[in-house]
Amino acid sequence: MGRRPSKAGDPVLSPDPVPARAIRRAKAEMSFEDQSLLGTLFGQFDANLVQVENRLGVFISARGDQLMIEGPEDSVARARDVLQAMYDRLAMGQDLDAGAIESLIAMSNEPTLEGIINGDLDAPPVMIRTRRKTIVPRSAGQIPYMRHLAREDIIFALGPAGTGKTYLAVAQAVSQLISGSVQRLILSRPAVEAGEKLGFLPGDMKEKVDPYLRPLYDALFDCMPPEQVERRLASGEIEIAPIAFMRGRTLADAFVILDEAQNTTREQMKMFLTRFGQNSRMVVCGDPKQVDIPGGDRMSGLADAVNRLEGVEGIAVSRFTSADVVRHPIVGRIVEAYEGTGE
Repeated sequence: MGRRPSKAGDPVLSPDPVPARAIRRAKAEMSFEDQSLLGTLFGQFDANLVQVENRLGVFISARGDQLMIEGPEDSVARARDVLQAMYDRLAMGQDLDAGAIESLIAMSNEPTLEGIINGDLDAPPVMIRTRRKTIVPRSAGQIPYMRHLAREDIIFALGPAGTGKTYLAVAQAVSQLISGSVQRLILSRPAVEAGEKLGFLPGDMKEKVDPYLRPLYDALFDCMPPEQVERRLASGEIEIAPIAFMRGRTLADAFVILDEAQNTTREQMKMFLTRFGQNSRMVVCGDPKQVDIPGGDRMSGLADAVNRLEGVEGIAVSRFTSADVVRHPIVGRIVEAYEGTGE
């Protein structure tokens, strides 16, 4: 696989004074301590190994707990890093699916891949621990975002769907809630899509807004046992607070997440941000290219806030692109196609 190395006797096509450097071939052997993980590591019919082969242009042969990787030197090094990261995920009890492998492959070209789990001398490990799993970055863009979540007071996360901005915010909130760093988790979003129909939905306010907070609930149940989620909802430790009902409150000792923030007005965003209280953290998630504010001529409160506040101490901005999409690879290609049209 890969470009054929030049050989002696090949015709010279141009008088280029600097001949192209031949691709250096390499081999690398790997072995794994816990053989009980190898079936999951290799995948059914070695599907995981085939995925790494096809994406990185290498050949991988397996014999027992030994792997031999052959191909271009750079690709062999990347494949070795990816396979080790795959094994490490399994050893920590994390799931390994095609999306996770694709993310590890994408990150293997980043200088920060090595040490994502173990950290280095200058930075702590990049991970979020919850009751149900330990979460590590699955794209290059998630690495600085997860560091912001651990350090900054207010974080704006901008980018297309599927980049993990909301999921990671919920995971960090759950981690701080179960550790006692905060006393409450508050989930909020504008109910723009519902419009006047919101009042006609059955049930109390929580039941009216629940359908629009489904992604936040999904992340909650992924990071915390369902019975704990229900208990904390009943006790008020986890609160559903539509943005329209946030006025007049001071949110102290709380981790507050505002989702779909591109659909807030400037007035709503200012009101929301000024609810910030002592020992609190806010994460504001949204896709600036998916604004659904009624009227069409009103500026998004998210875009306005980022323009005003980027660079202010204690406030961080993380921007994601289609390259950070961690769903099925085709989702990233769909995002790129739509972004390319300018619509």
